[in-house]
Amino acid sequence: MDTIETSDFVGEAVAFIASRIVAKQADGRSAFRLSLCGGSTPRAIYAALAQRGDIDWERVLLTFGDERCVPPDDPESNYRMVKESLLEPAGVPRGSVMRMAGEMAPAEAADRYEGQLRKLAQLAGEPVFRHDLVLLGMGEDGHTASLFPGTEALGETERWAVANFVPQADRWRLTLTYPILNAAKEVVFLVMGSAKRPIVEAVRAGGSPYPAEGIKAASVTWLLG
Repeated sequence: MDTIETSDFVGEAVAFIASRIVAKQADGRSAFRLSLCGGSTPRAIYAALAQRGDIDWERVLLTFGDERCVPPDDPESNYRMVKESLLEPAGVPRGSVMRMAGEMAPAEAADRYEGQLRKLAQLAGEPVFRHDLVLLGMGEDGHTASLFPGTEALGETERWAVANFVPQADRWRLTLTYPILNAAKEVVFLVMGSAKRPIVEAVRAGGSPYPAEGIKAASVTWLLG
């Protein structure tokens, strides 16, 4: 587990993400699999990524770690934020994006997303779909993706995508689960603000009750701004 402390949060994040994508694309192999996080923190990162000229977005597969159960044009939609900050400015091809259908019934949307991921894994001969890089945020309650404290999705061991009811917000969310997140080759937490530092330290120390501690991928980096 690595930690990067930086005063240039956006620049450091963009360099970290882009270096992984460019390195794999230089090898001429399969598409780089990148899972995006939502919320306000990554917007500037995505906007900066869109300005880079060294990424072939036709050879990047973008998935989403979670989504709110709203239509794709809703102001709360993670997809809308990504579309406005990254997809449209960078000209990312539609075929490179796997959107969670927040406008559908939650359980149906989760089943559909899992089905898409399992089909890709089957085509690649993989028991679990492996992202090259997963971007995750963390809330002040220690949640990550839409894995909130006390919710059913925390105990999921088989499904890769589920509808998760969040009592704290009295609403449903769509989220990837620990089995697929932990199968990733690399995970980076993008965390800004001093208010979250005690939780970061508790998670890194181990033995905390926070959902972020359940992320146990082969390589986990904390990028702190």
